[in-house]
Parts: sequence; structure tokens; C-alpha cells
Amino acid sequence: MAELLRIPGCENRKPNVVITGGSAGLGRATALEFARRGCNVAVISRDPGRLADTKRDIEAAGGSSLTFPVDVSNANAVQTAADTVASEWNSIDVWVNCAMATVFAPFHEISPDEFRRVAEVTFLGFVYGTMAALKHMRPRNNGTIVQVGSALSYRSIPLQSAYCGCKFAIRGFTDSLRSELLHDKSAVRLTMVQMPAFNTPQFDWARNKMPRKPMPVPPIFQPEYGARAITRAAQQAPRELWVGKPAIQAILGNFVAPAWIDRFLARDGYEGQLSPERSDPSQPDNLFSPVQGKFGAHGRFDRQSSPGGYVTASAGTIRKFLGATALAGILGLIVSTALGVRNGR
Repeated sequence: MAELLRIPGCENRKPNVVITGGSAGLGRATALEFARRGCNVAVISRDPGRLADTKRDIEAAGGSSLTFPVDVSNANAVQTAADTVASEWNSIDVWVNCAMATVFAPFHEISPDEFRRVAEVTFLGFVYGTMAALKHMRPRNNGTIVQVGSALSYRSIPLQSAYCGCKFAIRGFTDSLRSELLHDKSAVRLTMVQMPAFNTPQFDWARNKMPRKPMPVPPIFQPEYGARAITRAAQQAPRELWVGKPAIQAILGNFVAPAWIDRFLARDGYEGQLSPERSDPSQPDNLFSPVQGKFGAHGRFDRQSSPGGYVTASAGTIRKFLGATALAGILGLIVSTALGVRNGR
């Protein structure tokens, strides 16, 4: 059995967790991971059928569950769901913002309505979820909010301009709010988890305007790996967690050589996101309404996916990176000085 999750303020009871977008994909895996680790889990998502399946799985794993068929772009509905959780369970200890939507297409082929819809779900959904959580966490001066981010909140890629823009916006919003909480000497904790590519149903139901079906940029990881990182963030609340070697490389690489990465992605970024399978223009997508069907945590890439990898707090990684950079600079200076002395300069 997984080790019970230890959350501040929950020493003598089960932590109460709310997850948006928790009925499929990474959110579904995260809901089950929290349940296995001794938490009660409330799930906010649009599809009633998948919510019922998720509730059953949470309860089978040992947690109590509440479900809410709510679109996260509806601020009042999200707040009502949060109020219900706080009333039923007396507290919200962890809130995980995970809901997302995207469009795979060049920017010039995305309509204003499509772009706005991605922003309403993938950015404003996080804002509304955070507002709802803080309404109940601030008076108690306790609680943890986890923002599920991406390496794409530091390094954008082609064909996902709306999604990448939202992930950047979440990071900016989160940094601003963190400073406000520090100013107020609040004990509410705020953390962001920057993720790599996962094998989730996103690539089966996202709106796609390309001639081939989308796929995660390899290497691909199973969503349970991300779920473990999210529960770690909820427990330890570092400023950020960077998950997986590809995410760490993308973030640090963009600090060093953004223009080179621009050119690399211009050359290879399209092909890397497209599978060999032809797309079907008649296939329904989930941009404006949920796609019907039995979707769980995994997508169609199980055979290409790894179960786990490296996780690090960003501050530690940056310190190591800067230390290595400084060391390389010092060694370079020593070598150039030695060559200059040898050559009589």
C-alpha cells in the first residue's frame, strides 16, 4: 500500500482534495493516487459518465468522493462546487488545477472562438479554481494549491499557440499570487508542477486541424508518473517541481539558446507532434463539449510510454545548472589564459 500523504493541518484526519479535470488523463491518475494515499477526493469535470466511473475507482481505493459535472470556465459553478466540498467535508486541504483544452493547428488556422475557448478552460479555469480554493483556505490560513503546468510554460512549441500561451499565463498569474500571499504572511501554499509529455486521451479527443493525428512529443511518460509528482508537490509545496528529463532540458535549454530552439522547432516541431495515423475530420472533439465514451487515465501510446523518471525542485536544478555554467566559464578562462601565456600574449 502507498504511504499515506501527510498534509499540514491534516495530522489526525484524511486530507480533502479537489481536482479539476479529474475524470480522465493526468487528472484521473492523480485522483486515484490521492485516494490510494489516504485522501478524500472531489472531482470537477464535464462528463457525468466518466465522473461516475472515477467516483467508483476512488472509493474502491479507499477514499470518499464527491463529483461535480461542471465546466471550469463557469466561475460561479466552480465556486458552488468548492462551497459544497467545504460544507460536506469541513475543509479543502489541497486543490489541484488540472483541466485543459487545446487545438492542434497553426495559429492562422485557429478561429477567435477556438482560441478564446482554450483560454477559458486552460487559463481562466485555473484562475477560477484558485479563487474558489482561496475563499476557503484564507480564513483557515491553511491549504495547498497545485497548478499543473508544463515545460511548455517556459518553452513554447508550434501547433499549440493557444495552449502554450495559457501555460505561460498560468505561471505569470501564479508568481504574482505567490508574492501576494507572502506579503500577507499567509500560510496557504502555492506550487506549480512543470510536466513532460504524457500518454493521455488528450491526443484522441483534442481539436485537430492537421492531416494526421496528434501525439505527445517523445519521450512519453505514463500519467501515473505525473500523478506521483503532483502528490509530492501537495505534500512538500516547493515553488516548482520539474518532472522528467525532457522537461528539465527544455526549460534550461530555453534559458541558454532560445533562438537555436526556435529554429530547431521550426524544422522538426511539426513532425514530432504528428503520428503516422491519418486524422478523421468527422471525429468529435472535446473543445466545446465532452466526447462520449469510456476514457480513463491512459491514451493510445502505452507501448511507447515509460513509467517514470527524474523529478526535481526547480531551485535546486537552477543552482546546479548555474554552478556547472560558472565552472565551465572558469575552466574556459583558465584555458584561454594558459594559451595566451603560452603564445606570449
